[in-house]
Amino acid sequence: MPVEVWVGPWKPHRPRGPIAAMYNSPGPTYSLPGATGMNNHDPRMQQGPAFSFGTRHRDSHANSSPGPGYLVPSNITRVGRDGTPAYSVYGRPKDIQPFKTPGPGSYSPENAIKTTFHSAPAFSLSARTKLFRNDQTPGPAAYMLPPVLGPRVVNKASAPNVFFGGRSEIGSFYEDLRKTPGPGTYQVVNSGVYKRKSPEYSMTGRNFSPGDTTKKPGPGAHHPERVTFTGTKAPSFSFGIRHSEYTFPLIVDGAD
Repeated sequence: MPVEVWVGPWKPHRPRGPIAAMYNSPGPTYSLPGATGMNNHDPRMQQGPAFSFGTRHRDSHANSSPGPGYLVPSNITRVGRDGTPAYSVYGRPKDIQPFKTPGPGSYSPENAIKTTFHSAPAFSLSARTKLFRNDQTPGPAAYMLPPVLGPRVVNKASAPNVFFGGRSEIGSFYEDLRKTPGPGTYQVVNSGVYKRKSPEYSMTGRNFSPGDTTKKPGPGAHHPERVTFTGTKAPSFSFGIRHSEYTFPLIVDGAD
């Protein structure tokens, strides 16, 4: 039997439904607007002045003179431009052509008849001007009626069609049987495919054991008769010059 527990005069029991004490919330702290900054400030609190950090604007200069660093031409004085004449080298200008009076042959009085007298109307033949067509309705030739012959007839039953094609030479009565492949055309199948295959061996190159492959001198490569430091040797002399090759020879002029 479970033991009943009493907390003072109150006996703990399971609630019949959910109550507010079973759910914890942070309270009204987070729903209040902040009292600092500019955005979402609490309207009930006093708001102090706010300043933003921006870039410094360029000052407007009223005086935009270039200063004494610019180059002053040599012909400019404090009273203005120097009056000394200056000349430049240019090409010779073209001479002014005098007015040429038109002669009698320059006029065409026969062409003034249409302006001064009554003339019959004149027409010229030219190509038709391509104007904008307001009526873009397609004509009768723009439509194509479905065909009434053949197997592709719309909403109608078509008769059976017979196709006339070329006669096949294979299997016909005039087939040339001499062109059939002979026994030599086919290759003989290897017997190792459908029978028990015997072992096969391949012939490879001879393998040599690693060793010294340098060339050794034989008996004929030595000259024992030229060895002189092992015994007594007779003196030997060589024919050469006594003085140095770089010494200038003495030349004496003979008497006349």
